[in-house]
Amino acid sequence: MNVEVTPLPGIGVRKDFVLASGRRIGVVSHRDGRTDLIVSKQDDPDACAASLPLSTEEAAVLSNLLGAPQLVAQLEEEHRDLPGIRTKQLYIKEGSRFDGRPLGDTAMRTRTGVSIVAVMRAGQVYPSPKPDFMLTSGDLLVTVGTTEGLDAAAKLLANG
Repeated sequence: MNVEVTPLPGIGVRKDFVLASGRRIGVVSHRDGRTDLIVSKQDDPDACAASLPLSTEEAAVLSNLLGAPQLVAQLEEEHRDLPGIRTKQLYIKEGSRFDGRPLGDTAMRTRTGVSIVAVMRAGQVYPSPKPDFMLTSGDLLVTVGTTEGLDAAAKLLANG
């Protein structure tokens, strides 16, 4: 898929691509840090049908929602032949005791037997994060373990 990058003088940068329907979808990254999700008109790919301003947190959540399923599907496919092994997405919610703390503070593997194989943040994937990786609200943790371990990991992140 070809992503087009268009400088917008005085505004920022537009990054978009063409959907199978012929519409364009993308984002405008403003110079002041704001982000807009944009969708073109059906009959005019250069005209904007909708523009939705997104906060930093909203943009991060949306990118995680769009990116995480592909990563999880890939991991599930790779573990398909390993009975008892599952993959699950777990969030660091706002107000979590782990928000702003290093990953190692969770002691996830020691306490639950679950491995954190990646962290998704604002559309970026951080594979195999080390114990000093700083967590922040909105992070999506891609985890692998047993059903029981994954349930315990979800409780650990929710309750500390």
